Amino acid sequence: MLTDPAPELLVEVLRGDRDQRPLRDDHSAAGLRATLEDHVFELFGPERRATPTVISSATLRGSGRVSELFDSPLGRARSILIPTVFRLLVAHVHVQDPYDDALAAWRGEHPRDELVELLSHFDHDQVARLRADVHAHYCTLVQGLGPIPSSWLPRTSQRARQLLGGGSVELRDVVDLVVGSTHGVVASVALVDITTSPLGAGAERALRYHALVQTLRTSVVPLRTVAFSSATGELWALDVDHEMLTRSVEDLVEALARKDAPQ
Repeated sequence: MLTDPAPELLVEVLRGDRDQRPLRDDHSAAGLRATLEDHVFELFGPERRATPTVISSATLRGSGRVSELFDSPLGRARSILIPTVFRLLVAHVHVQDPYDDALAAWRGEHPRDELVELLSHFDHDQVARLRADVHAHYCTLVQGLGPIPSSWLPRTSQRARQLLGGGSVELRDVVDLVVGSTHGVVASVALVDITTSPLGAGAERALRYHALVQTLRTSVVPLRTVAFSSATGELWALDVDHEMLTRSVEDLVEALARKDAPQ
């Protein structure tokens, strides 16, 4: 399912129709991992590499990123502050000023992070522009999110790391929000990616990658994977099934082949 722009709150998309949820799939992960291991062996051979090839969701997004919005100093700062204020919203923290509150939260968590150094070089006009951008993105988040119930067990900034080929390949991932449990009879885990760029060609690949890494990490297939753009209010949602995970394996193998190709 893809929706563009969002016709309903993100929280409603995450909830979906409870009567239509499939049974929990805790069998597919082993086959997916075995397939990936076979491909890694074909690409890299039997010897473990001293330095692993690292793949992340950004790798899968590739040219789908909008470089003007993401790669500029303002874009990089915004891409840190918006997920931070998103975490505050999920935690039901009162946000008085999205820029100041997000910056204070980030400084408290990462006092020596590059963002602090980056902002120290901004002039008054750049800070004013960044503040206005963060406020605009925050308003889009508030309008599109809806309250996340604590009973959904929300986890923010969930990190994952999976090794393949004895360590020759390292899969890394960070999911902005994960809700639901892997222990129920039916699938209930939903993954949310918050991006400060418009949703582009690589967004679907990133969504599939999140679902694949989550499956490998927990051995349970998630229910749904979602992307929300705080730049445009677009919302894309994919229900996770075997076909989608197989496509993600193909995406990943293609990305590995490109990384291993002679430069």
